[in-house]
Amino acid sequence: MIHRPVLGADPGRNRRRLQEVLDTVPAGKLELPPGTHVVADGLRVPAGWTVRGSEVAGANGGPPGTWLESTGSTGHPVLHIVGSDVSVSDLGLRPPPADPGEHGGDRGTAITVGDYLYPATPEWIGGVDIRRVHVERAGEKHANCIALMGAVRDISVHDVTIRGGYTGVAVHWGAVGADVSTIEGPTYHPHRLTVTDLRVSDAIEGFYLSSVHDVRVEGACLRDVEMGFRLLPGDNTDRFVTSDAVGAAIDISGVCVRWRGPRYAVRVAGWGRSEVDGLVSVLRYRDTTIRDCTLRGTGTGDSWSPVVVERAEGVTLRDIVTASDHSTEPGACCRVAAKPSV
Repeated sequence: MIHRPVLGADPGRNRRRLQEVLDTVPAGKLELPPGTHVVADGLRVPAGWTVRGSEVAGANGGPPGTWLESTGSTGHPVLHIVGSDVSVSDLGLRPPPADPGEHGGDRGTAITVGDYLYPATPEWIGGVDIRRVHVERAGEKHANCIALMGAVRDISVHDVTIRGGYTGVAVHWGAVGADVSTIEGPTYHPHRLTVTDLRVSDAIEGFYLSSVHDVRVEGACLRDVEMGFRLLPGDNTDRFVTSDAVGAAIDISGVCVRWRGPRYAVRVAGWGRSEVDGLVSVLRYRDTTIRDCTLRGTGTGDSWSPVVVERAEGVTLRDIVTASDHSTEPGACCRVAAKPSV
């Protein structure tokens, strides 16, 4: 069934109408009309739903014709996907200002799939497709924009444009626990993820992958960021891991970064310190490659490097080109720089 609710000027009423539709059984298609629609808080998207804006949306970064803007102060994502087989497309999202703190990566976002901390053993969420989505949080650098966290798999993110925020796309393991110091095993690690044609600008960081496996990132333009991307083992690395797949089959390619930050454009780390007891352990990567990437810019700190690798055995770096170019010419970020490579 296709639902086309009439939305007005009252943010509270808009949110109630949309959530009532999304709570309808069986799931169907929620089509939002053109224009900017303000909601008083975020929406929970259960399994099976298609959420899309008007068809006046351009691919390859073209602006959408429909925007959903949240004014909530709860930290709820504008769209929190809590079930499988969900599609979100042709939509602009403006989250409210949020400062969820170091361990609130799944809070205050435009879209969160899954959760970081669960009250009980979760069910896996899969079959989620996010495409032709814009996120704007201009001037606000504290919260992430899109978060894929915990028990999530078979996720596709394609043709997404993000402006502002802390991390454009944050991918992080999850666990059962009230906070990071009381988590219980096992941990849940995102896998079978594909991120293609990603554009992030004016953010702290383009994307990161923390304690994942079977992930492909291909084709990203990360402009005017402090960090391009990070590949991380997670705070607890292999402490609670029940599968030896974690850290395997990761491929990052075709990423162009225009950066200016204190330390690095790219960080690849294999070690992590547990917040349960402070012990350091190392994740062994396998069949993991970062290739065909261009890093333009220079560091602002006393000690910096375009690429920092820390105890990351098993990661292959190939055809990584660095340059100090800070051109503001349109498209300069994604032009291939001259060799040499590192």
